[in-house]
Amino acid sequence: MSDKFLRVVVVGGGAAGFFGAIAAAKAHPQTRITLLEAGRELLAKVRISGGGRCNVTHACFDPGILVQNYPRGGKALRGAFTRFQPHDTVEWFASQGVKLKTEEDGRMFPTTDDSGTIVNTLIQAAKDAGVEIRTGVAAVSINRLTTNFEIELKSGEKLKCDRILLATGSSPSGFKWAKNLGHTIQSPVPSLFTFNISDVRLQDLAGVSVGNVRVQLPAAKLEQTGPILITHWGLSGPAVLKLSAWGARFLHECRYQTSLLINWLPQYKPDVLRQQLLAVKSQLPRRAISTSCPLPIPRRLWERLTVAVGIDSEKRWSELSNKSLNQLIQELSQGEYQIKGKGAFKEEFVTCGGVNLKEIDFKTMESRCCPGLYFAGEILDIDGVTGGFNFQSAWTTGWLAGLGLTQVAQNQGWLH
Repeated sequence: MSDKFLRVVVVGGGAAGFFGAIAAAKAHPQTRITLLEAGRELLAKVRISGGGRCNVTHACFDPGILVQNYPRGGKALRGAFTRFQPHDTVEWFASQGVKLKTEEDGRMFPTTDDSGTIVNTLIQAAKDAGVEIRTGVAAVSINRLTTNFEIELKSGEKLKCDRILLATGSSPSGFKWAKNLGHTIQSPVPSLFTFNISDVRLQDLAGVSVGNVRVQLPAAKLEQTGPILITHWGLSGPAVLKLSAWGARFLHECRYQTSLLINWLPQYKPDVLRQQLLAVKSQLPRRAISTSCPLPIPRRLWERLTVAVGIDSEKRWSELSNKSLNQLIQELSQGEYQIKGKGAFKEEFVTCGGVNLKEIDFKTMESRCCPGLYFAGEILDIDGVTGGFNFQSAWTTGWLAGLGLTQVAQNQGWLH
């Protein structure tokens, strides 16, 4: 029996780092695993996610459909999800005594509705598996030596290890180390954000939501359909957040200044909409147009849109001209708004960009440029839309990396 043991350092105490460390430690207990977190708090993003409830994953169990929720990285994740997908995430947490529940929109949360449940479970699982956890320990450099790596810490301490798992999220340090070790970085830009729109049609409507709206970025030929929320600064809600994710690079390049088309009633074709409005005109001719909304949109929004096309509050349906009718249909189905900037999406910052996926072996998450270096989580050029998809890619890539680095070690005679 050899007395050799594998020394692994995981850099980053987030979801992907913890899951990778746990997977490696459980697969091969002989491996000596140290997890480094620069901050004082572990799993900080997990704790604040989902409004403090933690949207662990999404109830989508078909890898082919699942990958459609990733503006970047879907192709690379297709095979990865056949090995570890939301069903496996649910089972893993269940094995730790944590039950997940599915909400109407498919998002999955712990039944406790408390992200602390997930944080505590991951920390305890890592400790039980023998992972050494070090907080407030910032790395300043990572160097490849002849047969291993050396990590220099801010304190001056130097750690030598055989394998490194970089799970540093969108931290610039992680991108810098990856680049120094031979990787190409797709320049990171924000994803998942709200739109700043200053428009009289939306003024004083903050808090008004519409359940099914189609939003389009015509210059990028992108569109999304779903709920939206009018805010003090413009527009938010799932449809807007998804559109921002798919259009992340385009929106960055145009400095978040572009036109947005809104179809408030995508379930109605324009000719059906026309028939609906003409029916009201003939059946309720004496009613004021602005106060009798015949369509499934909020009354206050209807009032604003009628005013926008020049229909005053006193005008009756019988007085609606064909020109005003056409303008109203256009406003309802293809209203044009100007995006003037981006807002934040709570505290859940997601980036588009990261380590080029062609430089990673997605069977093991090992670098194709630097043997012994592994990646997991948001440091990779992978990002999902809102709904638990970003956490799922963290669990999947973390799990594959954890198994991959110990599997390679075993093949090379390190472990028995």
